[in-house]
Amino acid sequence: MTAQRPSFRVMKNGYDRFAVEDAIENYAAQVEQLERRVELYQEKLTDTMRELETQKAAYQQLLAQDAARREAADNIARLSLREANDIINTANKNADLIIKEALASARGILEDLSALYDEAGSVKAEASEQLNKLLDDLHEFRLPDMPDLQWLKEAEDKLR
Repeated sequence: MTAQRPSFRVMKNGYDRFAVEDAIENYAAQVEQLERRVELYQEKLTDTMRELETQKAAYQQLLAQDAARREAADNIARLSLREANDIINTANKNADLIIKEALASARGILEDLSALYDEAGSVKAEASEQLNKLLDDLHEFRLPDMPDLQWLKEAEDKLR
């Protein structure tokens, strides 16, 4: 916006005073208008700067909250991992104890079975020995001769 340079009529003792005063008034009005614009722009700039500072503060607050949330999430993840490892270690220890107890029970059962097997073997040997002895006794057993039943008939006939 370039203003046209005014031209004034030359008069005695200088330029046309009314034309110069009109030009000065126009310039003064333009300056006044421009000053009002500058003031408005400065107010807008001040408001914008305040808003910028407010937004910067809000941004910094969001960054701090984000950092705190990330730190909390990292802490939770760390604690969860530690707790999971503790649970796994406890489960491994419990599994080891269960296996040891199962092996001890199996050992006891096998020892009992071995003792029963040995006992059964000795009972079998003893029973076999007794059966053999019984068989020998049965072979040696002799039935007495049966008396002649004729004499019984004769005795009965006599009694009749």
